[in-house]
Amino acid sequence: MAVDTKTVRRIAKLSKLALDETREAPMVKQLNGILEWVEQLKEVDVEGVQPMTSVVEQRLKMRDDVVADGDKADELMVNAPGGEDHFFVVPKVVE
Repeated sequence: MAVDTKTVRRIAKLSKLALDETREAPMVKQLNGILEWVEQLKEVDVEGVQPMTSVVEQRLKMRDDVVADGDKADELMVNAPGGEDHFFVVPKVVE
């Protein structure tokens, strides 16, 4: 896939970018260079390579999802400046 000046103008319009005519030709060259580089990536043999989610292998520490200290709504609401039916009441921010 090759990019031409018409495509660059369309990309600029969709991106809401102001692009001078003097910048169109260099942009065509840069975008075509990027696309050529992406095409080179297709040549890499990735057979048997697991997809990475991070550069460093990590395992999350898992724990049982158990409620250990619940049912204290009354105690929590004591510190609230305002509350109603175990919900915090806050000033209206958006009208």
